[in-house]
Amino acid sequence: MPAAAAQTHATVRSAMNRVIDSALPAPSVAASEHSWRVQRRLFDAVDAAGGWISFARYMEIALYAPGLGYYVSGTRKFGAGGDFVTAPEISPLFGRALARQVAQILQLSQANVLELGAGSGALAADLLIELQRLGTPVQRYSILEVSGELRERQRATLARRAPELLERVCWLDRMPEDFAGAIIANEVFDALPAHVVAWRADGIFERGVGVRDDRFVWIERPAQGELLGAAQTLQASHEIAAPYVSEINLAASTLIRSLSDILSHGCTCILDYGFLSDAYYHPQRSQGTLMCHYQQRAHDDPFFLPGLQDITAHVDFSALAHAARAGGLSVAGYSSQAQFLIHCGIINLLAETDAADAAAYLPQAAQVQKLLSPAEMGELFKVLALGRGVGEALLGFAAR
Repeated sequence: MPAAAAQTHATVRSAMNRVIDSALPAPSVAASEHSWRVQRRLFDAVDAAGGWISFARYMEIALYAPGLGYYVSGTRKFGAGGDFVTAPEISPLFGRALARQVAQILQLSQANVLELGAGSGALAADLLIELQRLGTPVQRYSILEVSGELRERQRATLARRAPELLERVCWLDRMPEDFAGAIIANEVFDALPAHVVAWRADGIFERGVGVRDDRFVWIERPAQGELLGAAQTLQASHEIAAPYVSEINLAASTLIRSLSDILSHGCTCILDYGFLSDAYYHPQRSQGTLMCHYQQRAHDDPFFLPGLQDITAHVDFSALAHAARAGGLSVAGYSSQAQFLIHCGIINLLAETDAADAAAYLPQAAQVQKLLSPAEMGELFKVLALGRGVGEALLGFAAR
C-alpha cells in the first residue's frame, strides 16, 4: 500500500476509534476519508501560519473551504436525514407565519426578498407560496448561497413545490449593491466563524488551534487588536471575572454592516438562537456557547471529524443591534420566536386544520409545540428586525 494511502487509512481508523470513544455515530469510510482531506487542509493552514490559527480561521475552513467545508460539500445537513433540523423543516406553518411579517414589510417597501443561506429551500418555497396566497406576491426572490450543492437542492425543492414561481427566483454569489424589501436570515449568524476568548488572571487571551501528535489542540495567545478591544469592553460592561471563556463574533458585526450598506428601504429579519449580551456573558455561562451538530446529536468538540459536522456559536443579539445602529439602521423589533410566531398568527394557521381530524391535526400540533415551547425552540430562538424607512409597528412584535 502506498505511504499516502496507508496514512489515510490510519487516520480513518483513528477517527473511527474516536467515534467509538465518544459514543457518537460512526461515519462511513468514504465520509471519514473526506474528513481526512479537510483535516489535511487544516493541518496545512496551521503549519503555514507558524503553528497556530485563530479558532475563527479553523471554523471558516472546516465549514466553508471550497469543495471541502461542511456547508459546501455534498453531504446532507438539513432535516431528519441530516445533522440537524431547522424550523422550516419542522413545519411549513413556520414559513407561513413568517410570510405575514414579510408581507407587511413588502407593502411598506418593495416586493423583493433576499434570503441569506436558504438551506434546503423549504423556507423559500413556503414564503413564495404563502405570499402569493396572501395577495402580496414577490417580484424577485434572491438567494445568496455559497454552496453549489445547496443551490441545486434549493432549485429542486422550488421546482417540486412551487414550479410556477421558480422564474422569480435567482441565486447570487455576492451581496447586491442596493436592496429594498425584506432580508431573511434564518439560522445564518450562528454559523459565522467566531473568535474564542479566554479571560485569565494574567490577561485576555485568544484561544486558537494548533496541532500535537496529529490532533488539533487548543492553544492560547494574548488577544490583540480589535478582538482585544472588544474583550476589554465586554469585561468592563459585564464584569467578567476570570477564569471565563466565551465567543466574540466579529464576522457577525461585519455582516450587519454589509446589510446596513445595501438596505435602502425595508427590514432585515434575523431568526436564530442566542441571547442579549447580559445573558450571553452571564457568570453561569463561563464555558461559552460553542456547539457542534452531527447526525442529530449535539456535542461540544469542534475538533471531531471536521468537515462532517456543523460548528456553531450562539448569537449575541446586543452586538448585532449595536452594529446595526452604527450603520444607520433602527431596531424595529426584538422578541422570542414563540411570541413572534404567535403574533404572526401561527395558532390561527394551525386552527385551519380540523382538530377532529386527529391524523392531520395532531402531527401539526406537535410541530407547533416544538416551535413555541420554552423547552424546545420557543425561548432560546429569537427574532431581531432591523429597518430603514419603515415607520409602522411590525406585526410580529405587536406587544413589544
